[in-house]
Amino acid sequence: MTSTIDPATIGKANRARRHVRTLTGYLPETDASGKEQWPKGDEKVWRAGTRGLDTDVPSITKTFVNHVQTSLARQAYNLDNLGAYQAAALSVRDNLLVNWNETQMNYTRKAPKRAYYLSLEFLMGRTLDNAMLNLGLKDKYVEGVKKLGFSIEDILEQERDAALGNGGLGRLAACYLDSSASQELPVWGYGLRYKYGIFQQLISPEGNQLEAPDPWLDNQNPWELPRLDVSYEVRFYGSADRLNDGSGRSNWHGGQEVLAVAYDVMIPGYNTPTTNNLRLWESKPKRGFDLNSFNAGDYEHAVESSNSAAAITSVLYPNDHTSFGKELRLKQQYFWTAASLQDIIRRFKNLGKPITEFPDYAAIQLNDTHPTLAIPELMRVLIDDEDLDWGTAWQIVTNTFFYTNHTVLPEALEKWPVPLIEHVLPRHMQIIYDINLFFLQAVEKKFPDDRDRLSRMSLIEEGQPKQVRMAHLACIGSRKVNGVAELHSDLVQTTILKDFVEFEGVSKFGNVTNGITPRRWLDQCNPELSALISKTLKLDKNVWLKDLTKLEGLLPFAEDKKFRTEWAAIKQRNKERLAHHVQTTLGLTVRTDAMYDVQIKRLHEYKRQTLNILGVIHRYLTLKAMTTAERAKTNRRVVFFAGKAAPAYYIAKLTIRLIVNVARVINADPDTKDFLQLYFLPDYSVSLAEVLIPASDISQHISTAGTEASGTSNMKFCLNGGLLLGTVDGANIEIAEEVGESNVFFFGHLTPAVEDLRHQHLYHPVPIEEKCPALANVLNEVSKGLFGDGGVYEPLLNTVRHGDYYLLTDDFDSYIAALAMVDEAYLDTEEWIKKSIRTTAKMGKFSSDRAILEYAESYWNIEAIPVAAAK
Repeated sequence: MTSTIDPATIGKANRARRHVRTLTGYLPETDASGKEQWPKGDEKVWRAGTRGLDTDVPSITKTFVNHVQTSLARQAYNLDNLGAYQAAALSVRDNLLVNWNETQMNYTRKAPKRAYYLSLEFLMGRTLDNAMLNLGLKDKYVEGVKKLGFSIEDILEQERDAALGNGGLGRLAACYLDSSASQELPVWGYGLRYKYGIFQQLISPEGNQLEAPDPWLDNQNPWELPRLDVSYEVRFYGSADRLNDGSGRSNWHGGQEVLAVAYDVMIPGYNTPTTNNLRLWESKPKRGFDLNSFNAGDYEHAVESSNSAAAITSVLYPNDHTSFGKELRLKQQYFWTAASLQDIIRRFKNLGKPITEFPDYAAIQLNDTHPTLAIPELMRVLIDDEDLDWGTAWQIVTNTFFYTNHTVLPEALEKWPVPLIEHVLPRHMQIIYDINLFFLQAVEKKFPDDRDRLSRMSLIEEGQPKQVRMAHLACIGSRKVNGVAELHSDLVQTTILKDFVEFEGVSKFGNVTNGITPRRWLDQCNPELSALISKTLKLDKNVWLKDLTKLEGLLPFAEDKKFRTEWAAIKQRNKERLAHHVQTTLGLTVRTDAMYDVQIKRLHEYKRQTLNILGVIHRYLTLKAMTTAERAKTNRRVVFFAGKAAPAYYIAKLTIRLIVNVARVINADPDTKDFLQLYFLPDYSVSLAEVLIPASDISQHISTAGTEASGTSNMKFCLNGGLLLGTVDGANIEIAEEVGESNVFFFGHLTPAVEDLRHQHLYHPVPIEEKCPALANVLNEVSKGLFGDGGVYEPLLNTVRHGDYYLLTDDFDSYIAALAMVDEAYLDTEEWIKKSIRTTAKMGKFSSDRAILEYAESYWNIEAIPVAAAK
C-alpha cells in the first residue's frame, strides 16, 4: 500500500526546519561577489525565525518555566537547585543564541579578516554569572528566580568549572576571548573538549596530592552546542610515499582515522551584542563498534577503535613520562590543529577566493608551542591537497601564523623525538625536514662557515634520539613572535631566540604584555567594590569596565577618610566570605582579624612556593621564641596556598605535603595560632580564585628573577586592591612602574645576577649554614621531624642544600626582610588602605582589552565588526 503526503505538509515541515536552523546558527554564505546565498526558501522566512532578547522579568520567568517543563521534563514541585541552575542557564543561553546568530550572520555578510586563537587550554571558569553580567541582565534574573522561589547565589553554586585548562596559559586565553567579543573583534578560539580535564585534586591524610578524574560533564552542560554535523577526519600513523614528479608531494595513506566533532561555546561580549565562538573538538572513532569482533566473542577488539579514539580528548596533559602518554600528547596536538585548520580553510573557501589570499582573511595565533604542528599541517594541505609549489605554500604559511612565547626556561621548551613523529605523523616529519633544509640553506648563505650557528638554529637537535625543537619551528613559521611582558620579551630576544633575531631582524619580534578581563576579575568576583567604584567615579560601570584607565579617577579619594572606610569594609566582608567558604568546604575556622597573604599558582620550583613555606616556618619559629608580650605586638597573618602539581612532578608534590603538614602543626599550636594560620585549599579553580583574590591584603609572586614570563594573577590581585610582594620579574616590573614602587614590596637578586650565582653554586659552593643561617635552621627543623617524618622531605630540602638552582639561599634573607616591611606597613592601617586604593587606580594598563587591541592592530590586522542589537 502506498501513501501520499500533502505538499502543504512538506512545506510546513521545511519552514519549521528553517526556523530551527536559524536558531542554531546555520547562516547564509556569500558568493565570490559578496552576495548572500541563502539555503532554499525565502530570506524573510529565515529571518522570521529569529527573536529578540528576554529583557524583562515576566519574559525571563516564562522562559525559565518553559525550560523546566520542556527541556528538563520536570515540574516545579520537584525542582531542586541543580534543576533551577539548568533552567536558568538554558534561559540565558537563549539570549546568547540570539546575539550569537546575529554576530555570525554579520561576519558572514561582511566577510572580514578573522583571527583564530589556538590554545590547548581555555580556563573559562563558571559561565552563568559572567553571561548574565555581560548581557546586562543579572538584576532581572535575580528578581525573576526570586519570584520563582530560588536564590541566585544557590543557583550559581551549582555550576562546575569547565575542566578545559589548568593555569595561567588557559586563563589568559579565556580573558582574550572575553576581550575580543567585548571589543567586537572577529576572533574565534579553538581547543579540545576534554572529558576529564586536568584532574580533581584531593589531599590524603598524610598530606599527599591525589589525582582523581574530574567528571565535569556528568550533568548536562548547557553552555555547549553539539555540532554533530561538523566533523573532520584526522589521520595518524600509516605511510607517506613521496611522488616522483619533483613536486615534493606525498601520498599519506593507511593508519588510523579519527573523527573530530565540533562543540561550540558562545563567548558574549560585555555591553555589546557581539557574541563570538569557542569551538572545541571531541575525538570519536570513524568506524566505532566492531560488530563482527563482538559476535565472535572478542569484546576487547570490538571496542578497541572506539577507546583509542576517545582517549585523545579524555585528559588534559596526560603524563608524558611514559611512552603511551608522550604519544597521546602528540596525537592531541595534531588532532586539534588539523581539525581546526580544516574548519578555518572550509570557512575561507566559502568566500570563493583563491587560496593564495588565505592570509588576507585568516590570522592564526599560536598560544605557546602546543599548536605548532599547525605549521607543517598547513604546508601539507597546501602542497598535497591544493597542489601549490613549495615557495608559494611557505609564503602563505609564514603570513598566516603568529607565535606567542610563554617561557625562557630551556626545560619548558617543547621538543618531540623524531622517531615518535615519524611513527605517528610520517608526512609531517618529511615536511619538517624539508623546512629545516631550506631554512638552514638560507642561514648558511647569510652566515657562511658558521657551523655552530647552524647547529643552534636547526629544527632538529642532535642526540639519542634526535628531537624536533618546536619553538624554533614556531619562530620561523610565523609572521611575528612576541613575549608577554617587557622583561620576558627582551630575554626571549637575547637568549633562546637570539640567533633568530640576528637572522630575521628585530622587527619580527615584539612584546604584548598580558592582561586580564576586568569584567570577571573585578565586577563579577568583587561586586561591592565594583559598585563603590561606579558610585565614586559617577560613571556607569559599562564605561569604566571597557576603559580601565578611568580607574585613575580614584586617586584623589585615597585621601578621603569616608571612602577609605567604605573600601576597608568591603575588603573585610570579602575576608569573611573566604573564611565562610573554608568553613563550609573544609570545616576549618579562619580568623578574619588578620592580614590575608595569598599565593595561588600551579606548583613549580621556579614559582618558589618552597620559599614561601620555608618563610612561614621561619615566622613560626620566630613567634615560638617570643614572649607572650612580644607576640601581642606582632602583625596577625593568615597564609593561603592553592595550586596543583603535575602528577609526575615529585618535588612539587612534596612541597604540597610540607605545606599541609606545617599547617597542621601551626594551626594547633596554642602559643602561635592567634598570630599565624596556614591553609592549603585543594582543587584550585577559577571559582576558588574569585573568592581568594578579593580577600587578599598581600599576594606573593616570588619567582626566581628571569623565570616568570609575565604572570596574570599579580594583575588580578592588584586590581582588587591587594598589594604585591615579589621579585623583580615578569609583569611585576610593569605593575610597579604603574602603581609606584612605594606601593610594591620587592626583594631578591635581579635577572643579570642569576647566571653568575648559579655558576658560584656549582663551582664555588658555600655551606648553607654559613651563607644563610636562618634558612639552614629552618631546613634542620624540618629534617628533625617538627612537621612529621623529616626523612620524607629530604629530596625537597636537598634541592636547596645542593645546587639550589632557583636561588632560595641567595634570596631568603631578603625575602624575610621584605615580609617584615609588609608587617610594618600593614600596622599603619590608614596608609595601607591608601596604598590599596592607589594600586587599583593605576591598573588600567593591565586590561586584556588593551592587550587584544594590540594583537588586532599590530599583529593580526583585523578590525572591529559591530553588530546591530537584536530587537
